[in-house]
Amino acid sequence: MQTINFIISGLGGQGILFMTRVLAGAALDRGYDVMGAETHGMAQRGGSVISHLRLGRVRSSLVRTGCAHFMLSLDATESCRNLPFVAEKGGLFSNTSGVDFPPPTLHAYLAKQRIAVHTAPAADMALALGAPMSANLALLGFFSAFQNHPVATADLRRTIAGLSPSRLREVNLKVFDKGVGYGKQRDQGSAGSGMRGH
Repeated sequence: MQTINFIISGLGGQGILFMTRVLAGAALDRGYDVMGAETHGMAQRGGSVISHLRLGRVRSSLVRTGCAHFMLSLDATESCRNLPFVAEKGGLFSNTSGVDFPPPTLHAYLAKQRIAVHTAPAADMALALGAPMSANLALLGFFSAFQNHPVATADLRRTIAGLSPSRLREVNLKVFDKGVGYGKQRDQGSAGSGMRGH
């Protein structure tokens, strides 16, 4: 089975660990072996957080520089900081509420590495549904709308339903679905084929 590497990045308090658990659970349901590690300030609200997730038969839980097939980032600054993890022809999915991303200084690098950039105002989507702490699920939904990755929208949605506390389950799924809808409006054929800004 092919090894697939994820980097999930953001700031403390944005739900990076929950995103990782959802991706890992959905991948397990698809029959993948899963190994992961959370590093850098997980307990510190506002601090830099990065989570490594590897699917397939792997010996180490850490993703090496230049080897992440996908990076999901809840913070544009963290997207820039952790960009070296993304492999050539990899995909970057970033929450860009309130910012213009990617910055011009990265355009040449992204084009040279043929990294596909997909952006969504995930925080704004979550806020609009009265769930400002659920931008992570909007970004997951956005990511799931693209078709060149190992977990399907239905897998992620089912995992979110299973992991969410009952009082939050309905709104979590609404936020996720809103992200899916936003992603489906975008060019689904562009992932992995060079820099795209949405």
